[in-house]
Amino acid sequence: MALLLGVDTGGTYTDAVILRDEQEVIASAKALTTRHDLAIGVGGAVRAVLAQSGVAAADISLASLSTTLATNALVEGQGGRVALVFIGFKERDLEAHGLLGALKGDPHVVLAGGHNHAGGEASPFDEVGLRQFLQVHGTQVGGFAVASQFATRNPAHELRAMEIIAQMTGRAVSASHQLSAKLNGPKRAMTAVLNARLIGMIDRLIGRAEDTLVELGITAPLMVVRGDGALISSTQARERPIETILSGPAASIVGARWMTGADLALVSDIGGTTTDVALLKDGRPAIDPAGAQVGPYRTMVEAVAMRTTGLGGDSEVHFVTEGLQGGVTLGPRRVLPISLVAVDAPDVVHAALDAQLRATLPGEHDGRFVRAVAGQTVEGISEREAGLLGRIGAALHPLGQVLQSRMEASALVRLVERGLVQMAGVTPSDASHVLGLADAWDAEAAGKALALFGRRRTGAGERLATEPEMLADMIIQQLQHQTGLALLETAFAEEDREFDEAPSILARHALMQRGLGGHRGLVKLETGLSVPVIGLGASAKTYYPKVGRLLGCEMILPEHAGVANAIGAVVGRVTMREAGTVTSPSEGKFRVHVGAEPEDFRTSEAALGRLEDVLRAHAVAAAEAAGAADITVNVVRDIRVAEIESREVFVEAEITVEASGRPRVAV
Repeated sequence: MALLLGVDTGGTYTDAVILRDEQEVIASAKALTTRHDLAIGVGGAVRAVLAQSGVAAADISLASLSTTLATNALVEGQGGRVALVFIGFKERDLEAHGLLGALKGDPHVVLAGGHNHAGGEASPFDEVGLRQFLQVHGTQVGGFAVASQFATRNPAHELRAMEIIAQMTGRAVSASHQLSAKLNGPKRAMTAVLNARLIGMIDRLIGRAEDTLVELGITAPLMVVRGDGALISSTQARERPIETILSGPAASIVGARWMTGADLALVSDIGGTTTDVALLKDGRPAIDPAGAQVGPYRTMVEAVAMRTTGLGGDSEVHFVTEGLQGGVTLGPRRVLPISLVAVDAPDVVHAALDAQLRATLPGEHDGRFVRAVAGQTVEGISEREAGLLGRIGAALHPLGQVLQSRMEASALVRLVERGLVQMAGVTPSDASHVLGLADAWDAEAAGKALALFGRRRTGAGERLATEPEMLADMIIQQLQHQTGLALLETAFAEEDREFDEAPSILARHALMQRGLGGHRGLVKLETGLSVPVIGLGASAKTYYPKVGRLLGCEMILPEHAGVANAIGAVVGRVTMREAGTVTSPSEGKFRVHVGAEPEDFRTSEAALGRLEDVLRAHAVAAAEAAGAADITVNVVRDIRVAEIESREVFVEAEITVEASGRPRVAV
């Protein structure tokens, strides 16, 4: 009998489950996610599930972790300070491809070098320029991203840059050719930047999680869920954390399939920070052919075709000022619920809320609090940001008592983006407490915060809400509306391209929205979803039944919907993919682009055979390193030819090798 432990660290809760032989859930438990040290939440959830199951820690055969940490960090614009080394490209490429926006003011350098499409050196690598850049910025960042033109055809300049950076700084380096074998240098550079930004964050999570499991007596190997739902070793996840984006959502789809057996359904997973929607077709999640997109970033990471929206139980509630009626909208940023921080610091929260309620006029920062995140590495922040961070310290403060000028507001935003500071404000979780839909935290504090929020004036000069319950109902309805939009957008995106408009426009179209309400006039309109929705997440049973009614579809809420991610973390397979290319730079020459330097052969079959052998060896070795057993290998050849003067001419070929197996369990 194998006992499998699955753990998922979400934005609000950390979940743990124990499965017996992949057949049944014998126990599940939750603990609050502790952002300043995620291992505390992991330890709390694991202790609780061990106690509930009666299982001895030493009897756990396999432990696996899924996490929304990387996804949430990218959605919220957080992560460590990095530097980009851009080789062989133009300065204008940085802005044209969104790299300047992704860098958020972090340093970069554009250097001569790079290769051509055949793998030949286009220009000598400017090592002197790199060394000068490192002398200035080497100690001011937590990691480096390196991207060279046509590095997937010849990575020599990236490898040399990595060597110099390691020698001069000792910092971690993310090289684009190690993250993707595909062309499109700027997109690979984006992937490398995001990977570098995540390395420290994911390394701390995994390291502390492993230490916590050992302290509890669990010696089984720790696996991590990749963005495509496959499992990898903790070591591999630390080296390539970008592959864990959409880890939590991917695990939820695997868990949804395991719990329901559904072949065709939309899976919607609501967490504290995001709502993740994907299509389950033929019992399998589709892989996004364009690479995973999270928030504004399109990467080259293989991951499930998932639409991630900044909408969750802890999404920040915003006041809509346009129009006479006023209203609210949610997200995309996550904030700490007032009801939650009131549990941690009741005196501070209630005293501030009471004072604000006594004021005659509503204040700009009413019902908002701020605190620093302990234990974070502080690098490259400005003098104003450092002063603000020091003033915040370790305690919770009303926001209005911390900000001394409007200029500090932008400094606060940057500290939040860096993950150094957390904001607290009104959220759907608070609304749920006010309406009695939840009772885990301080409902009284939530009521006071909503009363303050409701004092805002609409365009007609009226209060937004006269009672906290009125505003709470408004917030919950808005969450359900935005959830419906996210589901419709995904459905339209997965249609067979029968519509010209973008999914976001179609979902919000007046005819679509009128049809959801069953419009009856001279025209009869009926719209909705024609496939069931599997609702996942701890709050799904609270919010999703009405979403199903709004969309006119079956809403499936599995028994263990609240811990689907943790279940998916241990029922997946280890799958490693390696891809490579053969080109023909001239007649009778076939070039294999693999390893540090390209290799040439006289026949296409010899080149293809060599490439397949190398890829097979790499894929199997990676699967074994990840802990896979009973490995099977699948090879796909995509050979492109052209007909010239009635003769078939080899143009290019791509080979993909997939090695897959179940993770070995401790005995």
